[in-house]
Amino acid sequence: MLAYEFMQRALLAGTLLGLIAPILGVYLMLRRQVLMADTLSHVSLAGVAAGSLLGVNPSIGGFAAAVIAALLIERLRAVYRTYAEVPVALLMTGGLAVAVVLMSLGKSLSQSFSAYLFGSIVAVSSTQLGLIGAAAGIGLLFFSVFRRPLYAITFDEETAGISGVAVRRLSAAFSVLTGMTVAAAMPVVGVLLVSALLVLPAALALRIAGGFVAAMILSVGIGLVGIFGGLTLSYTVNTPPGGTIALLLLAFLILGIMAQKLWLMVRRHGGYGRRHTKVVPAIKTVVRVTDRTEYRAAAQGKE
Repeated sequence: MLAYEFMQRALLAGTLLGLIAPILGVYLMLRRQVLMADTLSHVSLAGVAAGSLLGVNPSIGGFAAAVIAALLIERLRAVYRTYAEVPVALLMTGGLAVAVVLMSLGKSLSQSFSAYLFGSIVAVSSTQLGLIGAAAGIGLLFFSVFRRPLYAITFDEETAGISGVAVRRLSAAFSVLTGMTVAAAMPVVGVLLVSALLVLPAALALRIAGGFVAAMILSVGIGLVGIFGGLTLSYTVNTPPGGTIALLLLAFLILGIMAQKLWLMVRRHGGYGRRHTKVVPAIKTVVRVTDRTEYRAAAQGKE
């Protein structure tokens, strides 16, 4: 499998995405912006279609469209402060509509679009690998430098703004990074399932991890295992990598939830057993004291 150059590119791209996408997913879940990934993926599909019609590299077109959409989301969030989900719904609908219209204009595009919709191992070109590397490098640097301010705006934007954090600029940069990552992940997992790569590892990590840093580390590990396993199964069974990776990550999530519930049941049962063993000697002691008291009272009555 590793003897083929396209598999080497696919595994390298998966490694880079596995390092940055789950961390991004943790922040998206905590900020309650999970649907942003789906929105940007639909808009990036429109960018891919526009790039194909204009003779531009489709990956670059999708990359640019996702970044512009991320900035528009932040602008619309300032307009619709009370209804934060409105910008996401508007851009998701508009992006998908533009993608469908542009695909209908180019009759030869529908055949090549399956790789962008569902992912393809052989679709990772050198240009796309460069875009994935750039997104991963910028993302890791961004999270390393702005870790504390990001943590502050994730849980309370108002308090972070009062303490001196540039909330709007940092939030806009975070949205742009999300758009870059979503567009970069298209060749591997596809537009329709790109959110699974961000959300599923983070969902499992946040459920079982004991802290914020532990959740990020665990999400990266889960994401890498899911990507490597999904790509291997996709190559072996000849299935789309996007669906294979998503199903494997979904299986990890279900098994993780079941294992956590089983562990909690075992702990509760063990705790009850320990409390029960402590109560029984206490009951025996009370019974003994009661028996002695009654015996003394009876003895005094006989006297």
